[in-house]
Amino acid sequence: MKSKTKLWLVVIASVLVAVTAIVSIKAGQIMSMIKAGKAFVPPPESVTSAVVEASQWEATREAIGSLVAVRGVTVGAELPGTIRELGFDSGATVRRGQMLVKLDTTTEEAQLAAARADSALAKATLARARALREGGANTPADLDAAEARAQQTAATVVSLETTIAKKSIRAPFDGRVAIRQVEIGQVVAAGTAIASLHSVSPIHAEFSLPQQALAELAVGQRARMRTDAFPGERWEGQVTTVNHEVDPATRNVRVRATFLNGDGRLRPGMFVTVEVLSGESRPVLLLPATAVLFAPYGDSVFVLEEKKDPASSKTTTVVHQTFVRLGERRGDFVVVTSGLSAGQRIVSSGAFKLRNGAAVVVNDSLAPAAELTPRTAEE
Repeated sequence: MKSKTKLWLVVIASVLVAVTAIVSIKAGQIMSMIKAGKAFVPPPESVTSAVVEASQWEATREAIGSLVAVRGVTVGAELPGTIRELGFDSGATVRRGQMLVKLDTTTEEAQLAAARADSALAKATLARARALREGGANTPADLDAAEARAQQTAATVVSLETTIAKKSIRAPFDGRVAIRQVEIGQVVAAGTAIASLHSVSPIHAEFSLPQQALAELAVGQRARMRTDAFPGERWEGQVTTVNHEVDPATRNVRVRATFLNGDGRLRPGMFVTVEVLSGESRPVLLLPATAVLFAPYGDSVFVLEEKKDPASSKTTTVVHQTFVRLGERRGDFVVVTSGLSAGQRIVSSGAFKLRNGAAVVVNDSLAPAAELTPRTAEE
């Protein structure tokens, strides 16, 4: 019995010694890992840099607008009838007075022939009545009746000629017609649309600017326009109309600028961006838009600074986050109105992975080129 008890005591003591040894080893490993974590310094991040530049920008006002034809109408039938001739194709350019649609006029032409014959008889009757009146062979009432009859028949002729002319629908001005909405043989009612007609050379761009811009707006100011339909291209024009009233709901004023459109590529209704140029330059501080960290609580950039380690006398590059106020943006650049000064060096790309005070390695060979008028690879 005693021998069994001793055996169990030896087993228990052995297990305790083994557990204590394992715990000691693991505790040593954990402490070593904690010390290594405290001593670990992350490697510096690789970034590109740019210098805050002082420049001069021409003062502009930018707005979104739409293209409007100088003149535009929907050509329609003034009288009912059946279409006998079509004088244009969809999308064609037409001249003022060109016949677009001719309606059937056979009935009116027959009536016109009868009216002309009746008018000729009335004129002959009037001539005889005047001769008889000179000889005193008739009364003044007979002469008055003959004159009234001659005027009535002449008016009937003019009325039928006008009706026939109205059934030949002509272009009211030079322009380009849209898709045709009628065909030969179609019976149309008064007011039926034939096709839209627009004069697009030159062409207007209509847009709105805030009322604060009224002091700077004037007829004749230079304007520049672009559209995503033709990326990379610009059209030069001028302001031709500034509306005399301000919209009380938006406090904006409508402005119209006119641009040349000799090739007809610009179409009414197109979405465009218009810049009104004041002709005066103003000093600005520029930085690449890629350098800015945009956030709801404020926009910021990372400024590069050289920091010297007193112990090792080594110089490292660190970053400090600085909040900025931004202004107008053009191309790849944005204006900074406060928070930075000219000549400061900032992180231009890679800022999203940085923290305040982090060490960095600057490699400007990877820096993307920033341009005021960037172009796509296809251009």
